[in-house]
Amino acid sequence: MARAFDTRKRILVTGGAGFVGSHLCDRLLAQGHEVLCVDNLFTGNKQNIDHLHGNPLFEFMRHDVTFPLYVEVDEIYNLACPASPVHYQHDPVQTTKTSVLGAINMLGLAKRLKCKVLQASTSEVYGDPLVRPQTESYWGNVEQPYLTGPS
Repeated sequence: MARAFDTRKRILVTGGAGFVGSHLCDRLLAQGHEVLCVDNLFTGNKQNIDHLHGNPLFEFMRHDVTFPLYVEVDEIYNLACPASPVHYQHDPVQTTKTSVLGAINMLGLAKRLKCKVLQASTSEVYGDPLVRPQTESYWGNVEQPYLTGPS
Protein backbone atom coordinates (compact mmCIF):
# COMPACT_ATOMS: atom_id res chain seq x y z
CA MET A 1 0.00 0.00 0.00
CA ALA A 2 1.52 3.32 -1.06
CA ARG A 3 1.65 6.15 1.44
CA ALA A 4 0.18 9.57 0.88
CA PHE A 5 2.77 12.22 0.01
CA ASP A 6 2.36 13.98 3.37
CA THR A 7 3.32 10.81 5.28
CA ARG A 8 6.15 9.73 2.97
CA LYS A 9 9.60 9.75 4.53
CA ARG A 10 12.95 10.09 2.83
CA ILE A 11 15.06 7.28 4.30
CA LEU A 12 18.81 6.75 4.04
CA VAL A 13 20.02 3.15 3.91
CA THR A 14 23.80 2.85 4.13
CA GLY A 15 25.09 -0.48 2.90
CA GLY A 16 21.96 -0.51 0.77
CA ALA A 17 23.48 -2.58 -2.03
CA GLY A 18 24.25 -5.43 0.36
CA PHE A 19 22.01 -8.42 0.94
CA VAL A 20 20.14 -7.09 3.98
CA GLY A 21 20.30 -3.46 2.84
CA SER A 22 18.82 -4.17 -0.60
CA HIS A 23 15.92 -6.08 0.97
CA LEU A 24 15.35 -3.18 3.37
CA CYS A 25 15.28 -0.79 0.39
CA ASP A 26 12.66 -3.04 -1.26
CA ARG A 27 10.51 -3.02 1.88
CA LEU A 28 10.73 0.74 2.45
CA LEU A 29 9.85 1.45 -1.18
CA ALA A 30 6.90 -0.96 -0.96
CA GLN A 31 5.70 1.09 2.02
CA GLY A 32 5.74 4.21 -0.18
CA HIS A 33 8.87 5.89 1.18
CA GLU A 34 11.65 7.57 -0.75
CA VAL A 35 14.92 5.68 -0.35
CA LEU A 36 18.45 7.00 -0.67
CA CYS A 37 20.68 3.93 -0.97
CA VAL A 38 24.33 4.64 -0.14
CA ASP A 39 27.06 2.06 -0.67
CA ASN A 40 30.74 2.11 -1.66
CA LEU A 41 30.27 -1.31 -3.33
CA PHE A 42 33.20 -2.91 -1.49
CA THR A 43 30.98 -5.86 -0.58
CA GLY A 44 27.65 -4.54 -1.83
CA ASN A 45 26.58 -5.47 -5.34
CA LYS A 46 24.80 -3.32 -7.93
CA GLN A 47 22.88 -6.41 -9.03
CA ASN A 48 21.09 -6.40 -5.66
CA ILE A 49 19.51 -3.03 -6.51
CA ASP A 50 19.34 -3.11 -10.33
CA HIS A 51 15.61 -3.74 -10.23
CA LEU A 52 15.08 -0.51 -8.25
CA HIS A 53 16.67 1.97 -10.67
CA GLY A 54 13.43 2.60 -12.55
CA ASN A 55 11.60 3.52 -9.35
CA PRO A 56 11.24 7.31 -9.05
CA LEU A 57 11.35 7.01 -5.24
CA PHE A 58 14.77 5.31 -5.33
CA GLU A 59 18.18 6.98 -5.55
CA PHE A 60 21.62 5.33 -5.42
CA MET A 61 24.75 7.17 -4.30
CA ARG A 62 28.20 5.58 -4.34
CA HIS A 63 29.80 6.84 -1.14
CA ASP A 64 32.07 5.58 1.64
CA VAL A 65 30.56 6.27 5.08
CA THR A 66 34.00 6.85 6.56
CA PHE A 67 33.60 10.31 5.03
CA PRO A 68 30.82 12.71 6.10
CA LEU A 69 27.63 12.70 4.08
CA TYR A 70 25.55 15.83 3.63
CA VAL A 71 22.02 14.85 2.65
CA GLU A 72 18.52 15.61 3.89
CA VAL A 73 16.59 12.60 5.20
CA ASP A 74 13.96 11.75 7.81
CA GLU A 75 15.46 8.46 9.05
CA ILE A 76 18.78 6.65 8.81
CA TYR A 77 19.45 2.91 8.73
CA ASN A 78 23.21 2.37 9.02
CA LEU A 79 24.01 -1.12 7.72
CA ALA A 80 27.36 -0.24 6.15
CA CYS A 81 30.10 -2.69 7.02
CA PRO A 82 31.54 -5.87 5.51
CA ALA A 83 29.70 -8.73 7.20
CA SER A 84 31.68 -11.72 5.98
CA PRO A 85 35.01 -12.80 7.52
CA VAL A 86 36.45 -13.14 4.01
CA HIS A 87 35.69 -9.47 3.35
CA TYR A 88 36.40 -7.86 6.69
CA GLN A 89 39.67 -9.74 7.16
CA HIS A 90 40.84 -8.51 3.74
CA ASP A 91 41.27 -5.01 5.20
CA PRO A 92 40.59 -5.03 8.95
CA VAL A 93 41.66 -1.39 9.37
CA GLN A 94 39.17 -0.18 6.76
CA THR A 95 36.49 -2.43 8.27
CA THR A 96 37.09 -0.85 11.68
CA LYS A 97 36.97 2.62 10.14
CA THR A 98 33.68 1.75 8.45
CA SER A 99 32.20 0.56 11.73
CA VAL A 100 33.50 3.40 13.90
CA LEU A 101 33.73 6.42 11.60
CA GLY A 102 30.63 5.32 9.70
CA ALA A 103 28.63 5.20 12.93
CA ILE A 104 30.04 8.56 14.06
CA ASN A 105 29.23 10.16 10.70
CA MET A 106 25.69 8.77 10.63
CA LEU A 107 25.07 9.80 14.25
CA GLY A 108 26.37 13.28 13.43
CA LEU A 109 24.02 13.46 10.46
CA ALA A 110 21.12 12.27 12.61
CA LYS A 111 21.95 14.88 15.24
CA ARG A 112 22.07 17.66 12.65
CA LEU A 113 18.77 16.55 11.10
CA LYS A 114 17.15 15.65 14.45
CA CYS A 115 16.13 12.28 13.03
CA LYS A 116 16.12 8.67 14.15
CA VAL A 117 19.01 6.35 13.33
CA LEU A 118 19.17 2.59 13.49
CA GLN A 119 22.74 1.38 13.96
CA ALA A 120 23.09 -2.23 12.84
CA SER A 121 25.78 -4.40 14.37
CA THR A 122 28.19 -6.84 12.85
CA SER A 123 27.44 -10.54 13.13
CA GLU A 124 30.58 -10.89 15.24
CA VAL A 125 28.60 -10.00 18.37
CA TYR A 126 27.17 -13.52 18.21
CA GLY A 127 30.58 -15.18 18.62
CA ASP A 128 32.05 -18.15 16.77
CA PRO A 129 29.16 -20.46 15.90
CA LEU A 130 28.93 -23.92 17.44
CA VAL A 131 26.39 -24.94 14.79
CA ARG A 132 27.02 -25.01 11.03
CA PRO A 133 25.10 -24.21 8.98
CA GLN A 134 23.34 -21.75 11.25
CA THR A 135 19.57 -21.75 11.30
CA GLU A 136 17.42 -18.70 11.94
CA SER A 137 16.63 -20.05 15.42
CA TYR A 138 20.32 -20.25 16.41
CA TRP A 139 21.18 -17.41 18.82
CA GLY A 140 24.94 -17.66 18.51
CA ASN A 141 27.71 -18.57 20.89
CA VAL A 142 27.82 -15.80 23.48
CA GLU A 143 28.34 -15.90 27.20
CA GLN A 144 25.11 -16.49 29.12
CA PRO A 145 25.00 -13.08 30.92
CA TYR A 146 24.64 -11.39 27.52
CA LEU A 147 21.60 -13.49 26.67
CA THR A 148 19.77 -12.94 29.95
CA GLY A 149 20.77 -9.36 30.72
CA PRO A 150 22.17 -7.94 33.94
CA SER A 151 21.57 -9.87 37.17
